[in-house]
Amino acid sequence: MSTIIFKAREIVKINGLADKITLIQGKMEEIELPYEKVDIIISEWMGYFLLYESMLDTVLYARDKYLKKDGLIFPDKATIFVAGIEDGEYKEEKIGFWDNVYGFDYTPLKETALSEPLVDTVEMKAVVTDPTAVLTLDLYKVQPSDLAFSCPFDLVARRADFIHALVAWFDIEFTACHKPIRFSTGPHTKYTHWKQTVFYLKDVLTVEQGEKVECSLHNRPNEKNRRDLDIKIEYRLDTQDPTRQAEGTCLYKMC
Repeated sequence: MSTIIFKAREIVKINGLADKITLIQGKMEEIELPYEKVDIIISEWMGYFLLYESMLDTVLYARDKYLKKDGLIFPDKATIFVAGIEDGEYKEEKIGFWDNVYGFDYTPLKETALSEPLVDTVEMKAVVTDPTAVLTLDLYKVQPSDLAFSCPFDLVARRADFIHALVAWFDIEFTACHKPIRFSTGPHTKYTHWKQTVFYLKDVLTVEQGEKVECSLHNRPNEKNRRDLDIKIEYRLDTQDPTRQAEGTCLYKMC
């Protein structure tokens, strides 16, 4: 849709490829390609938390309308991972800030602040639990209806620490390559512009090594704008120490 296409056409021409590359400006759902079917679809459709503001619906439209029976999609697999993190200092700065704003009580805004996931980089040393995969998308098979999902999962503590938030990231795979290629957007690897997505919990969970936090993630596209997300996270820490038991439900909006 961008006007950069005019410069792209110049670049194609000066490199002698005008007879091999055709650039079309417009939305995939509105334009007509000069071919009935294609061999390969290549798209960088991923958004924050993989699905926020993503173009996956458009990729699936192109797949169903244009891809040949044995055609290829690059990338073709995506997985969302979640882990628990200790992030007390930043949570206090982001959420506790509203308790006293230059002497005024702004606590009604704390709930709003908690409902907004934070897109930022998380250091590996902050990760308290083992990561767990909560969703894997196979782009050859996934349907738009699959983007509304509920998934139970457990987080197992690596050490005695506090959990202030859950962090989510995604991995992408190109399984059809001669040598399969995979890259990750997690805190354990090199920086990407997707960073990670942090969901702050209402409670601070106090965990011992090996303890399990039972969670469930519910995600659906917003009814008014499918590129926005409505997310619900439920968590439960059941321990023999009643003072550390905790459970709750948090609602988030990525918009």
